[in-house]
This record gives sequence, structure tokens and C-alpha cells, in this order.
Amino acid sequence: MHDFDLTWRQKLSDKIEARAGTTTRDEILPENVDPTHAVRELDVIGWTRVVMNRMACSLDMQTSRDIMSDCACHYPEDQLKPMRALYETTGDLQQVHAALQNEFETFLREILHLDETMIAEVVNRGWGSAGVLDGDTIIATKIPKSGYLREYLQESDPEVRRSMYCHCPRVRDAVGTGEELPRIYCYCGAGFYKHMWETILQDEIEIEVLESVLSGGEVCKVAIRLPAGL
Repeated sequence: MHDFDLTWRQKLSDKIEARAGTTTRDEILPENVDPTHAVRELDVIGWTRVVMNRMACSLDMQTSRDIMSDCACHYPEDQLKPMRALYETTGDLQQVHAALQNEFETFLREILHLDETMIAEVVNRGWGSAGVLDGDTIIATKIPKSGYLREYLQESDPEVRRSMYCHCPRVRDAVGTGEELPRIYCYCGAGFYKHMWETILQDEIEIEVLESVLSGGEVCKVAIRLPAGL
């Protein structure tokens, strides 16, 4: 958690500066906490909540969303290259989407070693990086964190499922302890899809968080608005 947190907070500092300038960055980040300095684990959620609220006061919503999506973890670049090449060669979005779905199912089978029944359940729920393609929109529902996936599928308590769902340790801690984080934080997770599709298409896309476990949802669901006419 500590290494992840240090790296992420430094990235957040850099992205605020890049989008809004040094003065605004210094106004947003808590003045008594250097972003490179370790914060006690119990203070991480509070620190993050302060920063999110200050961003809301200092920046417009779109800039805040852009900053958070800039902080996202990324789909492996070496796995995106063939997807980009496929789109450049064919110009066919459906072929690229099918290739991503195939890669996701291979991940479930060969890396997570799920049996075919579990794979079918995951696919039928519409989970995964490829999402569900409908015209120029993709609805992506995040798969529960890989390390908890089997437990999640077997768990009957919805609150326990929510607490183990997210890939982000901050969100899991917040949901598990009843703490709150502003919804804007989820644009960090949504940025995963933004980076993935912008890399493949070499064009800008828009993202919208539709549902989040932070806001009481059962899953985290993102709308990916692709450029018209693809």
C-alpha cells in the first residue's frame, strides 16, 4: 500500500501542476503533507478526501476529471500495440473489440485459471476490459479485483462484495470501513479505459462514471464515448 500510495500521490501532484499550474497545485495539496512523504495508512483516505474536495473548489468539473483520469493505471502497452495495428490495418472497431474480448477471456483462463463455468459467469455479467460495444459507446464494467474474484463470486453479502470489489486499495479501505470519498476519485479508474481506447484509436474519447461502489453501487461501470463515425 505504501509504495503504491507514494507513487500515486506524486503522480497526482504532477498532473495537477500540468493541468492547472504550480500555484493551484500548492493550493490543492494539503500544505502539511509533502506528496512524497509517507502518510500513515489510516490517514490515506482522509488525505485523499481533502484533496478531492479542494479540487472541486478550485477547478471546474472537467479539469478535475481530466486530472484524475491522468492518474490512472494503464493497460499494458505491449498488449495495446497489436490492437492499434489491427485498427490501423482494418479500420474495423468491431474486430478490435472482439480481439480485446478474446484477450480478456484468455487472461481469465490462462492467468487466473478460472474454470469454464466461472468464465461464462464473468462474461455473461459483461465484466472486463473490452466492455459491451453498442454503436459509438462502450459500457465497461470492471471485473472485481483478480485476487478476490473467486471469493467475490461465492460471497452472498452485498456489502462484503462491495468491500472487495475495487482494484484500488483506497476504495476497498473506504468501502470496508464506511469512509467516504468524493465520486470524482473514480475518474482515476475510468482513466484506464480512456488511455486504452485513445492509444488504440489515436483519437480523443470521453468517459463518464455511471456507477461506483464508492457511491453505493454494486459495481463500477464506465461509459466510453468513442468518436462518431468509426
